Amino acid sequence: MKLFCNKWFKFSIVALFYSLVVIWIESYLWFFGLIIIFDIYITKKVYWAFWKKKNPPNGKQTKTAEWIDAIIFAVIAASLIRMLLIEAYTIPTSSMEKSMMVGDYLFVSKVSYGPRMPNTPISFPFVHNTLPLTKHTPSYLKHPEYPYKRIAGFGKVKNNDIVVFNFPEGDTVATNMPTQSYYNFVRNYGRQQVINDKKDFGEIISRPVDKEENYIKRCIGIAGDKLQIKDGQVFVNDKPQKHFPGVQYNYIVTTNGTPINPLILSDIGISKSDQREFNNSQFLFPLTDEQFNKIKSFKNVTSVTRVNMDAGNWDKDIFPFNKNFPWNVDNFGPIVIPKKGVTIPITVKNLPLYERLIDVYEDHDLKTEGDTIYIDGEIAKNYTFAMDYYWMMGDNRHNSADSRYWGFVPEDHVVGKAVLIWLSLDKDKYFPLNIRWNRFLKIIK
Repeated sequence: MKLFCNKWFKFSIVALFYSLVVIWIESYLWFFGLIIIFDIYITKKVYWAFWKKKNPPNGKQTKTAEWIDAIIFAVIAASLIRMLLIEAYTIPTSSMEKSMMVGDYLFVSKVSYGPRMPNTPISFPFVHNTLPLTKHTPSYLKHPEYPYKRIAGFGKVKNNDIVVFNFPEGDTVATNMPTQSYYNFVRNYGRQQVINDKKDFGEIISRPVDKEENYIKRCIGIAGDKLQIKDGQVFVNDKPQKHFPGVQYNYIVTTNGTPINPLILSDIGISKSDQREFNNSQFLFPLTDEQFNKIKSFKNVTSVTRVNMDAGNWDKDIFPFNKNFPWNVDNFGPIVIPKKGVTIPITVKNLPLYERLIDVYEDHDLKTEGDTIYIDGEIAKNYTFAMDYYWMMGDNRHNSADSRYWGFVPEDHVVGKAVLIWLSLDKDKYFPLNIRWNRFLKIIK
């Protein structure tokens, strides 16, 4: 036991752990921190715990000092765990139902793909981009702001992983509607109206990558994959995507004129917010295959028809927002997802697919004059990608704002992999009936 109380033993253990972390994050200037650790345990020239009395009577600190000591330790330890290992998130929307459900509380692993170092290292702990009890006050300082860096992890993003990432169009935000796309507002209303109409849109602000809104989707395609959607079916490298039981589409349900009991709908997993009625005999529900079979068997149901947009029926809100690509949510592509180091020819015709990638994500000065493309002031006929990109889609295919609406997700936006649901609460029920026990401590696959 004397060994554990020895100051040199304590110093050696702490210094070893600290050195391993420094080597892991590859920021070797932090090795100077060993001087502080040496002084704390060995030389004791500086009294670092300034909030404590140096020589308290009877060797006991005040309760206030003990609380401050515990809080400082907890904040530092939790912040490191949150940054490097694992972080808690909640599912706020239905875009991933029924794979991930509204009210799921989950842990997201940072080490699965490698922890991403903060772009904004100075920020208020345990909050994302705004201070508690405020709507728009940033929780971080914009300076210093560091470039993208990801340290070693257990692997890379794989097809069909459920991934948390920063919203790719979240670099510019209308503060009255921070979770919606500023760029979509501009496309629909015009830039000047969005900027001038502060009553509806609020102030227009910018955010660094790590402070953009967090989204969770399934990674449908990774860098280098060919992707296409035909009549709602996703094809990756010309093969149908693996089927997941939680995937659902919108269906029009027609009855013989009698309504469907809402309690029965709730029992089969259709939440109140998803129960939309057109009239006494027609309803719109998002359904999985299992729910489709159940609702089709109801005696008063005469037909169940999946909603589908025909090929060529252009939706102007669908990426890349160009008439040369007349795509929609059910018929999209084909496209090849950009891969780091791969060089492609670029023309005015295919530029809409890569314009934001070149100009915003990879920070080049992109201009066009007629049919000529300039990158950083030089004529460009080819472009080599500097990052890997991914294609993210929600399992609730007709109720998900995803890559179909804003395109590729850069690797520097990837936060981590969803690994465990530790609690799930049904918003349509009251405690304790709202606890979904079948999802408690469920491993996410």
